[in-house]
This record gives sequence, structure tokens and C-alpha cells, in this order.
Amino acid sequence: MSDLAVRVRGLGKEYRIGDTQKAYRTLRDTLVDSVQAPARRAWQLARGHAYGATNLNKSIWALKDVSFDVRHGEVLGIIGSNGAGKSTLLKILSRITEPTEGAIDLYGRIGALLEVGTGFHPELTGRENVFLNGAILGMSRLEVARKFDEIVDFSGIETFIDTPVKHYSSGMRLRLGFSVAAHLEPEILVIDEVLAVGDVSFQRKCLGKMENVASSGRTVLFVSHNMTAVSALCTRAIMLKEGRIVEEGSADDVIQKYIMDTLETTGISLSERTDREGDGKLRFTTLQFQDANSKSDVVIPGNDVDVIVSYKSPLDTLHNVEMSVKFMDNYNNVIITGSTSFYDGFDTLPAEGNLICRFYDFPLAPGHYKIYLYARVNGILADQIENAGSCDVSEGDFFGTGKSPRSGGKQGAVMVRHHWYTTDNLSEAMTIVDNDYPIGH
Repeated sequence: MSDLAVRVRGLGKEYRIGDTQKAYRTLRDTLVDSVQAPARRAWQLARGHAYGATNLNKSIWALKDVSFDVRHGEVLGIIGSNGAGKSTLLKILSRITEPTEGAIDLYGRIGALLEVGTGFHPELTGRENVFLNGAILGMSRLEVARKFDEIVDFSGIETFIDTPVKHYSSGMRLRLGFSVAAHLEPEILVIDEVLAVGDVSFQRKCLGKMENVASSGRTVLFVSHNMTAVSALCTRAIMLKEGRIVEEGSADDVIQKYIMDTLETTGISLSERTDREGDGKLRFTTLQFQDANSKSDVVIPGNDVDVIVSYKSPLDTLHNVEMSVKFMDNYNNVIITGSTSFYDGFDTLPAEGNLICRFYDFPLAPGHYKIYLYARVNGILADQIENAGSCDVSEGDFFGTGKSPRSGGKQGAVMVRHHWYTTDNLSEAMTIVDNDYPIGH
């Protein structure tokens, strides 16, 4: 037991559906309720309902029978789809939420960054909140003071450190919150999806700091939808599904199980679509798109993006198959196309299978796009769905400068890497450009 940092046994958390928090009641509210209550009870009994028992049998288990150990110095990734119970688990570990059943043993001081601004008092300044968080972690004022300059410098909000936190933007709260959690050196650090918020440059900064924390021998529990980050940071992972642990093992093995589970359960079903054309010798059945690196369905410009389609055919073997996927704007203009006609296509395909079209350095600007699918077999249209699905492209660091075109901007729908030069001599300028970026580079 001496090498354990976290021990969880039989953990469960039940929530009552429909239960509401009791709000503050005035004397007038109480008097009105006392008059109305007899009539309300009589009405409910007449309808066959016991008064006050409406929601007693309606509940949901956000977590059920969760057990695992984390050793000192281990970095544990916690992955799963939305609603799987990841955030609930971290809130219980951080003692923010009380479990319904089970037990937790923590062997060390714990620090957490769960949501933007969690643990901050809005009326206090950034400076005061840094010291408050340190006190919550059990640190002396002197210990926090030694780290203070480093915390503020990392957060990048020096100008506003003596401003009340209630005036901070969500990005500023995130910067300070992460900086406090990472620099005050708790023995157990709990982080929930911090890389999903903030600009690209700060996300990189956070990832670098977390790598330092992980290599320093501290225990980290890390929740993220970014599978690349989980793979890079974590030695081990668990996968939650419907509140239970369904996979546990090395980070890469669990990530692969999660990816396969995601592809099976979250693809856009096309089997029942009737708004399609073609002779039916091939039919698209599902559509999925994802970042090729993180395996997330969050599409970021500049990353490689996979479009994955499943298909079925009544034929035993398909010959001379041409496939095409197009991204279209809201005005049905084709923006980019991935087609086998640009290459050699497929001479033969089995009656059922999956196909992947990978777009390298995905060039679409942030925005909303429709996906068009098209297939021909032996030169004859087999299947065509004009609006097979949709794709939201997020902001990202396409140019590697930390700056991103905004959604709905006037920069155009497609981004192309480029560079500007200045010179008084045109031929000299062309020589510089050719040296920096040779033709065909």
C-alpha cells in the first residue's frame, strides 16, 4: 500500500432525476404555500399520485462499481464519450461531490483543475485567489509566495493580477487556474479537459507544463478527448462507459479500444436514408470524420482529417469502383473534393467494408460544412447522398503562428500556406524565395 497514491473501491454516484434544489423562501412564499398545499395534495391523490413521491423511483447512476488504483508517479488517463462519468469521477476524487457508495483513499495532497474558475472566489483578486488556493492545498503563505512570480508569469495576466476575478474573461480564469494547479505542486494533480479551452499557443504551453509535471514524479489523473495528449502524457488509462470501467491497461491499448468503440457507436447512420440516387449496387451505411492524430471528432485546420465511410453491396464482389467525398458550404458550393478519380480508384472491393479518405493538412477555414458522398460501379451511379452529414471546423493554428482565421470571417473558405517578403530588388527577392521554399517543396 505504501506506493499507492489513489485507491478507489466500489465507487458509485446516484442522481435523482427531477429533484430540484430548494431555493430561498420568503415569509410570503411560506404563507402562500401553506394555503395552497391542501388543495394540491387533494388534486394529486385524485390523480392517483402520492404527494411528494413523484420522482422517488427516477434516478440515474453517473458512476457504478468503479474500482482502480493509481501508484505514486503514475499518470493515468481517463477517457470516454460525453456522459460516461469522467467529470463526476474527478469531482468525487477532488472532494467536490460526495459519492453515494464506495470508498476513496488519497495518499497525498490533491490539487484540481476541473472547470474554468473552479476554486476561485469571484470577489477576490487574482493575487488573493492564488494564496487562497495554496491555503486550500495546505501550503503556507511563504510556500505560495516562493512560487507566486512563476505562477503569474506562466499565466500571462500580470496586468490584471490585482483585479477581482469576476472581471476576468473565461480564458484569463483558465490561464490562472491551470497555472495555480500546476505550480503549487500538489502530490496528486487532477485535470479535466484543460486542453479544450484557450488559444492554441496556451494549449501548447499547458501540454508542455503537464509533461514536466508528469516527468517530475507527481501523480496525475488526466481527462481529455485529445487522444494524442493522452498517449503522450499517460502511462496507463481507463475507459468509462455509462458510468462503469470497461477497459483498463496501457494508454495506447485503451485508446485503440476507445477509437473502435467510437467508430461503432457515433458514426452517422445512412442505411435508412431515402434521399439518395443510384442503382443500389453499393450503398453507404455510415459516415464518420475525425482528426487523424487525436481521433477526436473535433476537426482542426492544418491537422490530417479522416473521412470514414462504411458500405454494403448485394453483389459478391464490386469491380471498377469510384468514390468521392466533397465538403460544401451552406450555399452548396463545393469547397474541396477527395476522389479516387484523381488516382486509380478501386479495381475490386468486397461486398461489405470500410473506406478511409485522408485529407492531409486539412485546409478549410473555421465554419460549418456539409458532406456529399458519391459512388460509381463500372461507370454507373450506385449511390449519391448530397447532404450525408455535416462537419464543424474549429479554430486552429494552421499557419503555425498562434493566430487563427475566425469562423465566418472574410478570409475565404480555404487556407494556403504562404509567406510575405520585402525587398527593393525583384530578382533578389525571387532568389530568396526559391532558396527558402524550392519549387516542389
